[in-house]
Amino acid sequence: MSDKTITLSLMDPPYDSETTTTALRIAEAALDKGISVNVFAYEGAVMLTMKAQQAHPNPVKGTTVEDQHHPTTAGFVGALFEKAAGDVQFQWINCGLCADERGANDAVPGPVRGSPKEFVEWINGSDQTLVIPAK
Repeated sequence: MSDKTITLSLMDPPYDSETTTTALRIAEAALDKGISVNVFAYEGAVMLTMKAQQAHPNPVKGTTVEDQHHPTTAGFVGALFEKAAGDVQFQWINCGLCADERGANDAVPGPVRGSPKEFVEWINGSDQTLVIPAK
């Protein structure tokens, strides 16, 4: 395991706020620097990992899905799991109660179901914790 670990808590659902994209970029930058990353998705953020997300065209611009290259948050999360290798770990927990109330239980491979209890355990074992609240 790497010498350093950061823990992030996200609450916003996909595409409602720039903060989720920023948090995913922070996670990517940490992994690039050899820092392990834990992400606890709470409330609407459990939707960030849902497998059913689809890229879309942009009819206003007249572009196709292929032209648009619109990334999904689920694809971004999946790529973070692939990026973590060797001693650098990437872990993601979706709050189980939050997922149940949203019907969000079909995530891309990697995220697991958990509770705030695991978030507290991660906080206690991390060098830094960043909580990104909803508005």
